Formats: sequence, C-alpha cells, structure tokens
Amino acid sequence: MDYLKINKESWNKRTEVHYDSEFYDNDNFKKTGNSLNEIELEFLKEIKGKKILHLQCHFGQDSISLSKLGAEVTGVDLSDLAIEKADNLAKEMGVETRFICSDVYNLPNIHDEKYDLVFTSYGTVGWLPDSNKWAKVISHFLKPGGKFVFAEFHPAMWMFDDAVEKVAYRYFNSDPIVEDEEGTYTDKNADIKETCVTWNHSLGEIFNSLKNNGLQTVEFNEYDYSPYNCFQNLEEFEKGKYRFKHHGDKLPMVYSLVAIKN
Repeated sequence: MDYLKINKESWNKRTEVHYDSEFYDNDNFKKTGNSLNEIELEFLKEIKGKKILHLQCHFGQDSISLSKLGAEVTGVDLSDLAIEKADNLAKEMGVETRFICSDVYNLPNIHDEKYDLVFTSYGTVGWLPDSNKWAKVISHFLKPGGKFVFAEFHPAMWMFDDAVEKVAYRYFNSDPIVEDEEGTYTDKNADIKETCVTWNHSLGEIFNSLKNNGLQTVEFNEYDYSPYNCFQNLEEFEKGKYRFKHHGDKLPMVYSLVAIKN
C-alpha cells in the first residue's frame, strides 16, 4: 500500500475545498495575518529573527503567521496543490515565507539547512507510520539547543468513531487505519470522496521517540477543549474553544509539548 500516494491525493482534494472555506476564512486571515492559537502561541514567543521549519504546513496560514511575527520561515507539505496555494497566498500578502513540497521523511534528502525551531500542529503526526523516524527528522534539522514546538489532537480522541460515542480503534500504534470518507472537516457535505491512511501514536510512543533522538521534553500540557470546530457534535463554550456536547470537559482533546535538542 502506497500511503504517501493515497494521502497526497486525499490532501490535494481537501485543499481545493479548504482554501475557500469559512473554516479557514482566508479573507479574514489576509487582514489579521494570524491563524495561530493561544495554545501554541504560549511557546512561540520571542521568535523574531529565528529560523523556523514548519512541517506539514497545509496551505501555509500558520507559516505566514510565524513570518508576520518576524521569523524566517520554511513551510513543508506533502500536497503540491497546498504548496502552490501557500506560495500564492504569501506573495499576495507580501510575506517572504518559503515553501517546499515534500513528505516529512524525505525532507533531509532534498534540504540541508539547520533551524532554531521546528513547529508542527493539529492533525500532523497521525499521517506518519513511524514516530521514531519523524523525531529523527526533527532532530536532524534542529541546531544544538534548538526547540521543537508541537500541538496536536490527543491520541485518546482517535480511539473513537466519528460520532465520538464508542471506542473503535486502539490507543496504541499497530496497523494502519484505512478509511474512505466523504466531505472533509471544513465541510462534511463537500462533494469529494477520498481514502486516507493514518496511525494512532500514544503519548508514551511520542515521548520515547523524541528521547531516542536527543530531544528532551521540557514542557507538556493537556487540554479539555479543541481550538477548532472540526469534529462532529461540538459546541463552543468560550470563544474559540470547543467541546463535545455529550462529553463536556471529560475528554482530553489536545496536548502540547516543547522539546530541546541536547
């Protein structure tokens, strides 16, 4: 099974819908220049003049946001259509963000710079089968003493079915999860059908992968809300904070961490 080919096709289809969606609200983004959330901004202070590598950047809103904060940013994504749109968006906004089309694992073969900070967030590591290989790439691109900032949906979330009513998948990484979907998280009624291949990575697996590659976790937090309205049956209990109507604050929905390269 060629998961890269399958997922690239899936994300190209999604990008067509996402770029003009209300969810991403590009019109407002062009005015504000910021798509970053409170969760990750907590760890992205004092980045002016820093070199940042943004992995799995989609069509570049967060990468451009980091540039607007004064960083020198390179965004990377598997989807060639997303990278094309990211380039166009940056040019339209007059921002010098650089973008590279590549899957995460192959990036060291085509790019050789070192960075002060590597960033990735929300629905990223689950598209990769091997978290140890992922952490090795992060370590490869970080300067000694460099920082990895990560915000991600909690692996407990991925155990449930789409309605988040019953446990459907293992918490631990084993076989790939292959799903056929209609629509996308920005519009469940969008006229697209795609297959996607994902993996669940437990917290223990993530921590050990970072440790095995010389990355020491120095900050870790868990959150009982999502900053995005991207799952079924969510309600906004505070501005920009969503929980499941039928679970309230009982589930961990997001986690964040900071790791330093030894």
